[in-house]
Amino acid sequence: MELERLLRSQGFGSRPDCRELICTGRITVAGEPCDDPYADFAPVEGLPFTVDGRPLVFRKLVYLAMNKPANYECSHKPKHHPSVYSLLPQFLLTRDVQAVGRLDEDTTGLLLLTDDGQFIHTYSSPKKKIPKVYEVTAKHPVDDAQIAALLAGVQLNDEPAPIAAAGCGRLGERLLRLTVTEGKYHLVKRMIAAAGNRVEALHRVSVGGFVLPAALPLGEWMWLEAADLARLAQRD
Repeated sequence: MELERLLRSQGFGSRPDCRELICTGRITVAGEPCDDPYADFAPVEGLPFTVDGRPLVFRKLVYLAMNKPANYECSHKPKHHPSVYSLLPQFLLTRDVQAVGRLDEDTTGLLLLTDDGQFIHTYSSPKKKIPKVYEVTAKHPVDDAQIAALLAGVQLNDEPAPIAAAGCGRLGERLLRLTVTEGKYHLVKRMIAAAGNRVEALHRVSVGGFVLPAALPLGEWMWLEAADLARLAQRD
């Protein structure tokens, strides 16, 4: 693949944009500078290159995890707060990376993003029953009856049958660890309300078997590599 086409596939603009990057000496491939836009490289997964000194590798598809901060909307057209997409570099936006489902503007924690449509379908479809774990800060102390109700199933408005948590445990007087496998609108908040309490703060800890790394700061993102994707696919 010609280098200018390779860069374009990675989100670095039009072919003229990529040609300018190359011809002005701002690109290296496999550790070597290259100023020939027509130089041919095999587009193999993991091919290392740099753009303006930033180390990258060729990725046919992009998978990301973000530690979403509060007061950010999972929308390209936010209404009241900045968009989570404003936290990503331009080359990922050019690749049309999308959030996998949405977290409410006041919810923090693990947000997956990708340009893989099948991945989005898999991890946002309620039929897949993928476990998602949240730390829930409640307004009032959580008692055993509320935990029992969440595990047995609570009736939500507009739902034909009760919805049960896949797991629920107390971490503190007002702190719960709640696992759900549905993907319904405001699900955790509605379940807690139906159990007789109220959500004051909500933080997503994990999806599938992938746990948000404690070292990833709020507002930052990371690449998901093969081992991370394998953990995501785990159900236990």
